[in-house]
Amino acid sequence: MNKQSGSPARHTINVRKPNFDLESDLAHDWFDGSAFKTAFENSFSLLFPLGERAFIESVKHFEKDIKDPKLLDEIYSFYGQEAAHRKHHQQYNDLLCRLRGYELEELSKPQVIRHRDRYSLLKPIQRLASTVAAEHLTAILADNLLRDKEHFEGSGKEVAKLWYWHALEETEHKAVAFDVYKTVGGSLKMRRRALLLATYFILKDTFRGIFIMLKHDKQQWKLRTWIDAINFIFIKPGILRTAFLPWLAFF
Repeated sequence: MNKQSGSPARHTINVRKPNFDLESDLAHDWFDGSAFKTAFENSFSLLFPLGERAFIESVKHFEKDIKDPKLLDEIYSFYGQEAAHRKHHQQYNDLLCRLRGYELEELSKPQVIRHRDRYSLLKPIQRLASTVAAEHLTAILADNLLRDKEHFEGSGKEVAKLWYWHALEETEHKAVAFDVYKTVGGSLKMRRRALLLATYFILKDTFRGIFIMLKHDKQQWKLRTWIDAINFIFIKPGILRTAFLPWLAFF
């Protein structure tokens, strides 16, 4: 039997069942007291409930084509981890909007419409390519977070715990959708295009959410907000700057 999993034999994917008490953190600017950094992480969380469901469905479509027992085990663990991410981020988002007065429907509207009117019309292999690309992006951010032990220093402990848990599991299952994609004959050209599209829409949706939250909180015209933004994105930790070379390696 051909080996379809590209992971080392010793590598395992663990489905955990964590608990988080987020209420005291999400009620205020939990990330270092910064309106921008808090809005960035909160807006990023909005992407996961619908996104994780799409990831699971895209891999599940090709499950019948996988014969390698190791990759099948990894797929089932991938489902378990992604389902947990979806559950906890949905709770995060619901609680955030209740505590801060945001409208969840307004924040999620472009993503919902795009999934209904565009994503649902893609061929199964194109949806899988989208998952591979999005998993690459989240794994880059996860790797950078896990290497930066001071990233959430002085910030909300429970929300930080959720993000570190999510980052760990994104790192564990990074290769699953990629291995399925390779097995079913997905092309390099398609996944390159998928990464460009995934990057565009993830950044577009995240920054749209940030602006809505900052406007609601009357923080959008404060100098401190945009100093924090430039520093966070491009300087220290420079989350987009440090992600660029690993992002480029996908091509």
